[in-house]
Amino acid sequence: MPPSPPHSEPIRLGLKENLDQFVLLVLINAFVGAMVGLERTVVPLIGEREFGLTSRTAIVSFIVSFGIVKALCNLFAARISETWGRKRVLVLGWLFGLPVPFILIWANNWIWFDVANVLLGVNQALAWSMTVIMKVDLVGPKQRGLALGLNEFAGYLSVGLTALLTGYIGATWSLRPHPFYLGIGIVLAGLLSSFFSRDTLGHARLEAREIAHNAHGRDLSFGEIFKLTTWKEPSLSACSQSGLVNNLNDGMSWGIYPLFFASLGLGIVPIGVIKAVYPATWGILQLITGPLSDWLGRKWLIAAGMGVQALGIWLTVLMPQYGWWIIGAGLQGLGTAMVYPVLLASIGDVAHPGWRATSMGVYRLWRDLGYAVGALLSGLIADLLGMATAIHVIAAITLLSGLVVAIRMRETLPSRQPMGRELFP
Repeated sequence: MPPSPPHSEPIRLGLKENLDQFVLLVLINAFVGAMVGLERTVVPLIGEREFGLTSRTAIVSFIVSFGIVKALCNLFAARISETWGRKRVLVLGWLFGLPVPFILIWANNWIWFDVANVLLGVNQALAWSMTVIMKVDLVGPKQRGLALGLNEFAGYLSVGLTALLTGYIGATWSLRPHPFYLGIGIVLAGLLSSFFSRDTLGHARLEAREIAHNAHGRDLSFGEIFKLTTWKEPSLSACSQSGLVNNLNDGMSWGIYPLFFASLGLGIVPIGVIKAVYPATWGILQLITGPLSDWLGRKWLIAAGMGVQALGIWLTVLMPQYGWWIIGAGLQGLGTAMVYPVLLASIGDVAHPGWRATSMGVYRLWRDLGYAVGALLSGLIADLLGMATAIHVIAAITLLSGLVVAIRMRETLPSRQPMGRELFP
């Protein structure tokens, strides 16, 4: 693909200064989220009812393949975008997503759902990573929480609405192929919209030149960035483990919740409603929690959010009634909204613009491995000890993760640091 045409206007940082591109990227991420929403309600039920799968571990295998591939490709996408450019990676992500709805429509064996989710994992890693990184590039350091709140709002509200819509379509017509016709329009819209985006690598380089130089602003090797983000730097590593556990419980809810609710007699439409409440609440409230973290700080929103998630998960299993399931889904969505954009903002606070995209890629590697770990762990426990036990275990892990943040993480909001951006020891 040829590079984006050069601009006659100088590069400027800020939301207002880049509003047209920012709005376009919000729209693109809504399409990215809708691709995941296609599967949230109906795919686990297809595995059980159409393919006759009885093993929970086998049913959630599509989430395992999705999570592993998405995690690894996050790392690849972020790293190559430092030199190759953001827009090219974004468009490439949509090209990988193009076959997904067709495979889901025509699959005659469960293995094809795993294949589709390998491609979906690449699509999500490349496309969602770039919408995050490009927004952070555009706005600069002052409105990072707001930018990421808007990005994740669009993506996860779209996940929720699509989960609701596919549940309705599946109940009205059939679990397949009708819900996935929607996916054909979504993937084409996302691909075409991405061609109108402009690359933002120049914005990141401008920010790198504008901030004060410090020891951690030098070029770091990939190995050094990986160590800092994974365990060496306390705040970055606390974010990485929290992101992993956040998606661990999301992987459980994606694969186990529809089967758990169905086993207690709930129909497809009400399951779709519950599956929509969680990401929709998550998406909408990020409009508040992202900007709120620019004012209150990051650390305690993250720690408290993990606790709220755990409470919502426990309510779901302890109070087996539809009304309580809705409340549990809402609490899980609220907790995730307190965590998701704020973790990304914290990574952006700490990482130097010169290697920020790579650090975000490492964080997203660990975060999205949570899908695979959560689906596999909950599936195995469900097969051995029952679905209720699996849900209890995931809730306990989520609460423990919040305690790790409370103990290990420092406040990363730049305005609360006496040395500005110098957050490293």
